[in-house]
Amino acid sequence: MTGPVQADAGPGTPLFEARGIVKKFGEFAANRDIDLAIRPGEKHALLGENGAGKSTLVKMIYGVMQPTSGEFFWNGARTVIHKPAEARELGIGMVFQHFSVFDALTVVENIALALPPEPMKALARRIERVSESYGLAIDPRRAVHTLSVGEKQRVEIIRCLLQNPKLLIMDEPTSVLTPQETGVLFETLDKLAAEGCSILYISHKLEEVKALCDAATILRLGRVVAHCDPKAETARSMAEMMVGDEIAWVERQGPSAESGAEPGPVRLKVDRLNLPAASEFGISLVDLSLEVRGGEVVGIAGVAGEGQSELMAALTGEVSCDRAEAILIDGAAMGRAGPTRRRLAGAAFVPEERNGHAAVGELTLPGNIILAHHAAERVATRSWIDFGKADEWARRVRETFDVRAGAEIPTAGSLSGGNLQKFIVGREILREPGVLVVSQPTWGVDAGAASVIRRALIDLAARGSAVLVISQDLEEIFSICDRIAVIHHGRLSREHPAAEMTPEKVGLLMGGARPEDSEIPAGEVA
Repeated sequence: MTGPVQADAGPGTPLFEARGIVKKFGEFAANRDIDLAIRPGEKHALLGENGAGKSTLVKMIYGVMQPTSGEFFWNGARTVIHKPAEARELGIGMVFQHFSVFDALTVVENIALALPPEPMKALARRIERVSESYGLAIDPRRAVHTLSVGEKQRVEIIRCLLQNPKLLIMDEPTSVLTPQETGVLFETLDKLAAEGCSILYISHKLEEVKALCDAATILRLGRVVAHCDPKAETARSMAEMMVGDEIAWVERQGPSAESGAEPGPVRLKVDRLNLPAASEFGISLVDLSLEVRGGEVVGIAGVAGEGQSELMAALTGEVSCDRAEAILIDGAAMGRAGPTRRRLAGAAFVPEERNGHAAVGELTLPGNIILAHHAAERVATRSWIDFGKADEWARRVRETFDVRAGAEIPTAGSLSGGNLQKFIVGREILREPGVLVVSQPTWGVDAGAASVIRRALIDLAARGSAVLVISQDLEEIFSICDRIAVIHHGRLSREHPAAEMTPEKVGLLMGGARPEDSEIPAGEVA
């Protein structure tokens, strides 16, 4: 049957159940005999490595695609969900990781697009009532392009809540939020669950899963491998269930502490960098200054859209700076130099966007190595690659960083997101660069891949390189960085030792608080 169920089933019956779900793409099975039961009011986590089958499963639950075999049940009655509109009619809402809002429209106009027609004033009043009831303060009349990332997520959630969902699916909902915004979100989800709405929660942040969820289903290679109570587990034990092996857990300990040595000389310096916004929706960089020494990892925290992309473009040389001296690499003025010259000076870069920016999907892995480092042999001391043996170097990256692929010489586009990220990071690290700048190093990758990448960054710094990490993930920032700065609306705070910071202090700065609001002494934040 399809459509809404008029009466709830008896006590103990799951609100939603999947039985024996299989999804095949040709001969490849993305989901294999999946069983999943979600009870009314339950906050249920769906966990697994990249490629474990989570996204495929929730797309079927939401009606985006159909299972090859198996059955779904709603309140104990078999149901077939042909499309998202039927899922919403049934009572299933979904907040996607990448927001589907239009910047040029207002909040109320965006929400109206997903609802049956009604007068805008009446809808605005409903939005205000729901936002006040669930602690999701938002002005329906504001243009979306003026909202923070956290506020845009509120628009997505309110849009779902106005459809009175009984099951709310959330895909990586805190990846762009400050700790304070995450706290507000969890309060909202707790209130929804108390009112009987079930939550299906997908996240790589296992400490958050422990704090929020009542139950968890863990997938590996398309199969269910475990059910557990997250509160009775550790983040590490859940991660090991996900990967099926022990994980070399990266604790919070910076490279200088591990090597026992003092940081070396300044290898990367940003000096009073100013860069006007490239468009009306861009961010201007204002008087940014930063130093990274050899032997340390420095982290730049911030929610998305606060100037990270603009800063990364300035650091890589894709955008020219106002002065040559605005960026120095090992003392050489590079602010007006292009990417090739900066690479020749010993710098390496890992941009946020894997496909198309960090790698060309249609090229093989050896081809991507040659493309990224075509100028390396022009410097005798950095003659690290023999172009005739690029395939051997690709194999070395794959072996060192556990890059898994289905072909002997795969294309970059054939790798999963986590494996492609390991390849890109490994490709740069094996050059032994003097300076490495990496943006969102473990974005969307599973715990096992994240551990490999973070350990590699720490080890590179321990060998004397200067490592700058731009990340929205505070767990990551605190686990690997010696010093932390925060970017907000194109301005950068001074770096502070990680031991002197807390997620709450960083979160306040991420939200635009003044130094005194985060209990950091006045004058210590630029």
